[in-house]
Amino acid sequence: MVDTNSAFVGDIPGNYDKQMGPVIFEHMAQIMARKVAASAPKHVLELAAGTGIVTRHLATVLDDTHIVVTDLNEPMLEIARKKFSETEKVSFQTADAQDLPFEDGTFDAVICQFGHMFFPDRAKAHAEAARVLKPGGQYLFSTWGTNAENPYSELVIETLSAAFESDPPGFMKIPFSLNDATGILGELRQAGFTEPHHEYVEHAPSVESFDAFALGLILGSPAYFEILEREGDHGEIARTLAGHMRARFGHEPSTMPLKAHFFQTASV
Repeated sequence: MVDTNSAFVGDIPGNYDKQMGPVIFEHMAQIMARKVAASAPKHVLELAAGTGIVTRHLATVLDDTHIVVTDLNEPMLEIARKKFSETEKVSFQTADAQDLPFEDGTFDAVICQFGHMFFPDRAKAHAEAARVLKPGGQYLFSTWGTNAENPYSELVIETLSAAFESDPPGFMKIPFSLNDATGILGELRQAGFTEPHHEYVEHAPSVESFDAFALGLILGSPAYFEILEREGDHGEIARTLAGHMRARFGHEPSTMPLKAHFFQTASV
């Protein structure tokens, strides 16, 4: 069983950032940054920031705003740090979203892109966000739709299941497991947030190379360790996956559908 809290190590953060990021994270990060900028916050906390894909867009659209960037995985933050100059008002800290090391009422906004599905206790994460927000502060986060709504992930699952029929890897189901918008809105109301809002976002990113994207998925996520544990051939599996993607989405340059949920609410 792969521990997703410690699996983004070694070369995984770099592959995640360079091969996966431009295809599946960049567009959603731009949307997140625009939503945050609309309230002109002066002090922003980002949870589960990974390699700073959202952070880079935030720093570009926000003027005179201090952004505190956190993640459980220090190797991911090491990649993120390299995207900023010393003069930019961005600081980095290893932190657990369920036990934040910040004072009450510190931030104007708390944000998170595609991190909540990895939190063992989302109620604690919501409560911590509410605690560190100033009154009226904004809480924004996104989650993916289902595997079927993001069909590249279905192809990863199918490819790995065929390669390891007796013990199929399961990581790729986790990022797409938090897609019940009604249930999430209920969680936010229980946590004391006011008038939570939800919207779907659909996007069809251009893919210049399915070989590169498939290799990024295999080498840039905990699927790497699932394959390693089963003594599989990462390169062969990535090539097979790229072939399945071409069969599904057409030859490059091509597009593929993505679907995400965005949630926004305010603290009391």
